[in-house]
Amino acid sequence: MRHRIAAASAATLLCLVGATGMAAAQPSSLYAPSALVFTVAQGDDVATSTVVRATTLSCAPTAQGTHPDPRAACTALNSTGGQLDRLLASPDPDRACPMHYAPVTVTADGVWKGSRVAWKYTFSNTCVMSTTLNGNAVFAF
Repeated sequence: MRHRIAAASAATLLCLVGATGMAAAQPSSLYAPSALVFTVAQGDDVATSTVVRATTLSCAPTAQGTHPDPRAACTALNSTGGQLDRLLASPDPDRACPMHYAPVTVTADGVWKGSRVAWKYTFSNTCVMSTTLNGNAVFAF
């Protein structure tokens, strides 16, 4: 009888441990992760460029991070449908930029709605970057 009680207790303990392990494997959120790091760097090679500014942004379940306006940035990112090239607009035709080459590279690295993101775009100078982004909230930091 003692052996049966011990065996039943051991079996119960194993079931509880197994159930606890399974519960830990469940996702902690209903939202796919969306956390990105954005940089603006002087240069055209990400590996050797000097980062001038950087910010973090998380959009799920709420907009947060070091970005100065995370809500507007998340709204702008949502409007791209995950295609970050859509952040780039046609340059403002009423603004003239100098023709000198002083490259500036913007990057986005992280996860967007559960998918890995590693995006970069190089502008010929800061003026061209400013006119092409046209005040887009994502890179307004």
